[in-house]
Amino acid sequence: MQIPLDSLREVERERGIAFETLLEAIEKALASAYLRMVGADETRGARAVIEREDGNVTVYAQEVEIDPDTEEIEIIKEWEDTPADFGRIAAQTAKQVILQRLREAERDITFGEYSGREGDIVTGIVQQQDNRYTILDLGKAEALMPPQEQIPHERYEHGARLKAYIVEVRKSARGPQIIVSRTHPNLIRRLFELEVPEILDGVVEIKGVAREPGHRSKIAVASNDRNVDPVGACVGSKGARVRMVMNELRGEKIDIIKWTDSIEDFVANALSPAKVTEVRIQDDGQTALVIVPDYQLSLAIGKEGQNARLSARLTGLRVDIKSETQIREEERREASAAAEKESAEGEAGEDSTAEKAGEVAGTSEVVEAEKGEATAGD
Repeated sequence: MQIPLDSLREVERERGIAFETLLEAIEKALASAYLRMVGADETRGARAVIEREDGNVTVYAQEVEIDPDTEEIEIIKEWEDTPADFGRIAAQTAKQVILQRLREAERDITFGEYSGREGDIVTGIVQQQDNRYTILDLGKAEALMPPQEQIPHERYEHGARLKAYIVEVRKSARGPQIIVSRTHPNLIRRLFELEVPEILDGVVEIKGVAREPGHRSKIAVASNDRNVDPVGACVGSKGARVRMVMNELRGEKIDIIKWTDSIEDFVANALSPAKVTEVRIQDDGQTALVIVPDYQLSLAIGKEGQNARLSARLTGLRVDIKSETQIREEERREASAAAEKESAEGEAGEDSTAEKAGEVAGTSEVVEAEKGEATAGD
């Protein structure tokens, strides 16, 4: 009974699986097959040896004893016991081991290709969708998109091509698990890198992304070259570049905002498309009071507060939006309250002065009376 060593060496050359690794795996599998064959119990062990020169297989039966304290196995006796009809079993076992090792090697190669690629973008074909995952075929591997990483109300039809953002790559018994997302803010960042060469070249920089997947996103961009308009570069000729990103996200609206060092200007820009009259950063440094024309108030706040929310996320500030009329009314009330306070303080001051004058007059009368009494006594 022999194992075809030439076949193992061919596997080593073509698939990169070490010859010795294959032999050791086959030896372990043969020993297990022998024990199943003879119906061994815990007192029996086995060892299979494949000769490295010609592939001959020898099986050794073992009488073993297990230390109850350390659970170490001690071999009491060993003898050769190669079954006469073991050749067919050996051939099948060797084939199974080789196939298993090939699958493991392919999984390791695939894992190596995707390990460390968290943050990259991949294109996949929708294979299937259920309540737990949408599965994308990436070619050599599959990617899993959990429900929380899927855009609400977005349908993934079988065979459709789409791009996704790699969130995590982990190893499992069934091969590498590649977790991808369609909702991650950085998906937009990567899509713009694909469409805008100036971003890839470092001329234009994406400073921040705020996103409500499937509805609207805002990205803040800046230019490292004064001759390049960052917003225009991202929009593209006739809106071609931003339209490509929006199409990939199935119509999600995208506002491209010019980033600036001035926090007041940045907040005003972030509220686009609304026009802003004034931005006042409050004393806490965490809140921006934004004043807009009356007719721009609804636009600045946005549907269900969406524009204000995205602006706050993009700038990192709490954004308090008020109309010019609201501000005038507040300032009028504050001025009125201040005037009333000042008037009240003035009246209180006059009363205090009059009271003091009365006290002085009374004192004078007492003094005069005392003088009169003194004269009469004389």
